[in-house]
Amino acid sequence: MTTAQQPDVRPGRLAAAEYANAFADASPRLTRSQALLEAERCLYCFDAPCTTACPTSIDVPSFIKRIADDNLRGAARTILESNPLGGMCARVCPTENLCEAVCVRNTQTGNPVAIGRLQRHAVDALMESSKPQIFTRAPATGKTVAVVGAGPAGLACAYTLARKGHDVVIFDARPKAGGLNEYGLASYKTPNQFAQAEVQWLLGIGGIAVRNDWKLANASQLDALRGEFDAVFLAMGLSGTHALGIPGEALSGVRDAVDFIAELRQSPDLSTLPVGRRVVVIGGGMTAVDAAVQAKLLGAESVHMVYRRGADDLSASTAEQEWAQTNGITIGLWLAPIELVSTLDCANPGVGSGGHVCAVRFAHQAMVNGRLCATGETTILQADMVLKAIGQQLGNPLLAEAGLTLQGGRIATDALGQTSVPGVWAGGDCRAGGLDLTVEAVEHGKQSAQAIHAHLTRT
Repeated sequence: MTTAQQPDVRPGRLAAAEYANAFADASPRLTRSQALLEAERCLYCFDAPCTTACPTSIDVPSFIKRIADDNLRGAARTILESNPLGGMCARVCPTENLCEAVCVRNTQTGNPVAIGRLQRHAVDALMESSKPQIFTRAPATGKTVAVVGAGPAGLACAYTLARKGHDVVIFDARPKAGGLNEYGLASYKTPNQFAQAEVQWLLGIGGIAVRNDWKLANASQLDALRGEFDAVFLAMGLSGTHALGIPGEALSGVRDAVDFIAELRQSPDLSTLPVGRRVVVIGGGMTAVDAAVQAKLLGAESVHMVYRRGADDLSASTAEQEWAQTNGITIGLWLAPIELVSTLDCANPGVGSGGHVCAVRFAHQAMVNGRLCATGETTILQADMVLKAIGQQLGNPLLAEAGLTLQGGRIATDALGQTSVPGVWAGGDCRAGGLDLTVEAVEHGKQSAQAIHAHLTRT
């Protein structure tokens, strides 16, 4: 890099009509005939490994058999009884690593039953029917529960408790409920406002109120909730993001990938969103893939997704990696960022103290005696925009102040989500020891709801 280059970040890289096609549903729905044929491939195993592999324990053979019998309402009931967010999980769950990975058809021939797409087929049919609410609420118990966070864990907990007759108030910091389902997933995974449609279906059970734009900001707020409600469930997710900790991180054009995705998800007109001509995404997880692919779909000419370790350590699933490459993303491995270069220094690359990012300098990495080490070689990638996707953190000091025990910066709980503070449970990404999956967050919400119900009805 011998000459300075001006940053090229602008909106409208595509013709207006192209945006709808670019962000169309990445996995089109099955037709009725396709679903019937796919359901017939299921062996309806008695001791089904797919059910065991599902974090929410959906009876997979049972719901697929109902699809084969053309009983979509019955199939949806089976799914939603175990997973009230079964529609979203059908879209975003890494089924290739869970239920489909252990499908007998997969172990026999390498071609598993399309469990995720069948699940979506059934749940979508129910939600689009004239009577989508398939369950009824138990008589009111007079007990009240506060749920902090309207993401998958909070919604699952609230819905399960409401079905049992308790009154629930969900407190959420965002203008809309849904958490990462609304703000943190690629638009092509959940088009047509599905996240909000699912929220409305969940609220349809009754007994749930949502208070938006409410943030848990101090320990006294948690104490107030404990005093006002009979139980509290914390499901705030991970609000903070990790810093790169390298020179130039404050340059213009450098931003968190989660913020980029959230802005895109909430934009009424994608043609107004600025994107760089050359984009570098730092990270190796699903957020990195979502950010990289969407930057490309917005019209970026080149997008590099760069990770400091090898392919085997990428947390993005194999299917996600293949999706990225199919969409023209270059995946760079064994490269650790060491410097973000400013436009003020592009003619003579060095640490920029101001201006806009124009490049990222990476150090080549290698495993030496089991340790990740720099080889001494460096590489520079030009960039008009850099998106950081290196993980999130809870980053909320009030939790320790409130007496909650933390583990690795997250809330420590027992197996059912009970925290160290009486009357307070926690689940989802803010709970220590999880997999950071939507489907696991749903299960946390269910487990804690059942534990809270037992606590509230104890005589």
